[in-house]
Amino acid sequence: MTGRVELLAALRNGCSAGRPWDVAVVGGGATGLGCAVDAASRGYSTVLVEAHDFAKGTSSRATKLVHGGVRYLAQGNLSLVREALSERAVLLANAPHLVRPLRFVVPTYHWHQIPMLGAGLGFYDLLAGRHSLGRSRVLGRAATCEALPGVRRDGLRGGIAYWDAQFDDAGLAIALARTVEDLGALPLNYMVVEGLAKSSGRICGVEARDVETGERHAIPARCVINATGVWADGLRRMDLPGSRALIRPSQGVHLVVDADFLPGSDALLVPDTADGRVLFVIPWLGKLVIGTTDTPRDELPLEPRPLQAEIDFILDTAARYLARAPRREDVRSTFAGLRPLVGGDGSDTADLSREHLVEVSESGLVTITGGKWTTYRRMAIDAVDAAARAGNLPIRASASRRQRLHGAGRDDARSRLARAQAVPDEAGIRLAVESEYARSVEDVLARRYRTLFLDAARACAEAPRVARTMADVLGRDSAWVRAQVTEFEALAAGYRVVGDAPAGRQAADP
Repeated sequence: MTGRVELLAALRNGCSAGRPWDVAVVGGGATGLGCAVDAASRGYSTVLVEAHDFAKGTSSRATKLVHGGVRYLAQGNLSLVREALSERAVLLANAPHLVRPLRFVVPTYHWHQIPMLGAGLGFYDLLAGRHSLGRSRVLGRAATCEALPGVRRDGLRGGIAYWDAQFDDAGLAIALARTVEDLGALPLNYMVVEGLAKSSGRICGVEARDVETGERHAIPARCVINATGVWADGLRRMDLPGSRALIRPSQGVHLVVDADFLPGSDALLVPDTADGRVLFVIPWLGKLVIGTTDTPRDELPLEPRPLQAEIDFILDTAARYLARAPRREDVRSTFAGLRPLVGGDGSDTADLSREHLVEVSESGLVTITGGKWTTYRRMAIDAVDAAARAGNLPIRASASRRQRLHGAGRDDARSRLARAQAVPDEAGIRLAVESEYARSVEDVLARRYRTLFLDAARACAEAPRVARTMADVLGRDSAWVRAQVTEFEALAAGYRVVGDAPAGRQAADP
């Protein structure tokens, strides 16, 4: 592991050597990190720059699932389901320290649901083929109650159980960043792109600024990949002002409550909500994650906030399926993410495809957008293939299918610690700074550890201790500590839900 000082020195040396990098990736979320791993594993010299922290945006705010997507199966998008199930198997093989199988149970309250769901999930098994994690099966009422001890029993007929997988999204992002470095490439967070360099009408690099020091870097590259997610149109318009928008942002919200609302190790799936989606109640790091929503958004805030209607929708839906329904005061944390959906002119983003799109502009900018975490590797392959052609690089096949991610195959203390506790100790804070690129209290408490996502109030209580330890490692003063704590407390306020449930809210029958 190389520290930030050494990474910046390598960047300066590369910029001054007069030879361009083969590939420059802009964006340090799932897709950008996947592109950097794929490009570096092919032997292309690669640099990645991220304006904020790795996985700061959408990539740390997922439902924590690596899955084929039963909802996409219902939509008839068999190719996406088949591709995602194949990629699920690759992730389980390449990141076994961060991805694990998880059983889901769909409770049924009407007899007709059992054969219908059984047939659909049986087809899901068939599409998984040799990558299946276990066959789906019908459960009786008693077995469903045993699997889901907190399920609402009134009218319960039984259930259907099936298998998918779960992961820590931010943890996987950091593993990808460390894999980028393992492969000899440069992953740099807090490096914002302020312009695109061109020669004879072709893109030949990026103009970047170090957020911490203000130092500017002209980074030459034979091809540039735009992997900035919901902000991809902004970089596209640096290349060609007035470009039509590719992205239709959609907001997904999750609530986090204590695990005793649904004890046990199985997850609950609501197969059909009022807005035509599915809702998950998932055990995760000692809590329950409940979500998600699909709300069209026009603005692109770095820190999206849940709408009150979204919070009420999740609580109302959960109340139909849980014996003890969580209320607003039970929510430990709530987080929102913006999906970079592609296409569509109407207002219903729920119907837009979760497939991805690669666009190559006349000047050679490669934009990759859409998709989801499960298929990040497939997206990266397509983007790097296009970049190699755009940059006249030697054509090499992707080697990422068998690329084990950093920490796989050994006793990885970081992953074990992240699963065991929500609050880092001093050694964990130092590890986050020295080996995992953390530069702020938010980086540690939101993404190296998931404290902010699990319990916002507890994260605020821990912020001063984290700031003091980081200051010792980074050589910062007391003013930096105070500023970090103040900034983090303001951030964490947006993760808290205040107020009781609306008067008169009742749980309807499923």
